[in-house]
Amino acid sequence: MTSMIRCRTSCWKRSDGGRLNLLLDTHIFIWWRTNDPRLGAPARAQIAGAKEVYVSAASAWETAIKAARGKIRLPEKFEAGVEGSGFLKLAVQFVHADRVATLPLHHHDPFDRMLIAQAEIEGLTIISDDQWFAAYDIPLLRA
Repeated sequence: MTSMIRCRTSCWKRSDGGRLNLLLDTHIFIWWRTNDPRLGAPARAQIAGAKEVYVSAASAWETAIKAARGKIRLPEKFEAGVEGSGFLKLAVQFVHADRVATLPLHHHDPFDRMLIAQAEIEGLTIISDDQWFAAYDIPLLRA
């Protein structure tokens, strides 16, 4: 079940009918692309109905490291999957890295901390199944 938590009023009261600008956590993108049943219908509907959906270069980097270690195998190159899904690529900027340095240390995964910083700076709602994201004051949809 998808639920909104810690979401500022502006992220659901929009003039475009409430369509969100989403940033997908790495596992959410992979579940979307591989049609994994762990990504339920409500979360899929949120993604399909979003105004814009972003996938971070940090997720591509994280996935490349896991693939090199044999922890994950994707059916295609990460970038091809992003483009094939019609999603937008979100580059990592210096301002994002600067924000990571000042985030509270609730979450210790460097890739997830980057996603949190990007969502905050870019005004995006993250969709994730990671319980630690809720510790931050960012718009979040739990998958």
